[in-house]
Amino acid sequence: MLESTIDALAQDGWSATTVAVVAERAGVSRGATQHHFPTREDLITAALEYMFDTRMAQARAEAVALPQGPGRTEAVVTRLVDYYTSPIFRAALQVWTAAAADPEMRARVLPLEEKFGRVAHRTAVDHLGADDSDPRTHRLVQATLDLARGLGLADVLSDDSRRRGEIVKVWASVLDASLSVDAP
Repeated sequence: MLESTIDALAQDGWSATTVAVVAERAGVSRGATQHHFPTREDLITAALEYMFDTRMAQARAEAVALPQGPGRTEAVVTRLVDYYTSPIFRAALQVWTAAAADPEMRARVLPLEEKFGRVAHRTAVDHLGADDSDPRTHRLVQATLDLARGLGLADVLSDDSRRRGEIVKVWASVLDASLSVDAP
């Protein structure tokens, strides 16, 4: 059901993602869906947590394939940007947009977003092998996440992959040089 919720959000948007639509996509009855998730908000909140857990498990699994030495920073930045251009991000974006206008949904989403942000930052730091105790490094990693999110937003309405690829290469080079300068 949760994957069906993510797919519906990513493909059809917030308004079209109803309990009935999710139940149909999942091949279960609406009653069965509502047994587990009494409200649409419960279903979508659970889907957000599932999206995050899925993405973090994927990031941990992919970390072993990251190159050591030259190329690592670019590989990390590329993977971050890939996440923010994925269907999971598109689904989350639908929920964030709805939460911006719905105080009840905002109250549900805000604590999750804060948690997701902290863990995403920590994961990026770990994958980059950066020293997050340095305030400048902390801001550089956060800028990388913000850049990745912005590139994901730019990709929502049209394929921006060519320009995005060029930006990733340039930013990874700048980040790599900055982190190398900061290294002891």
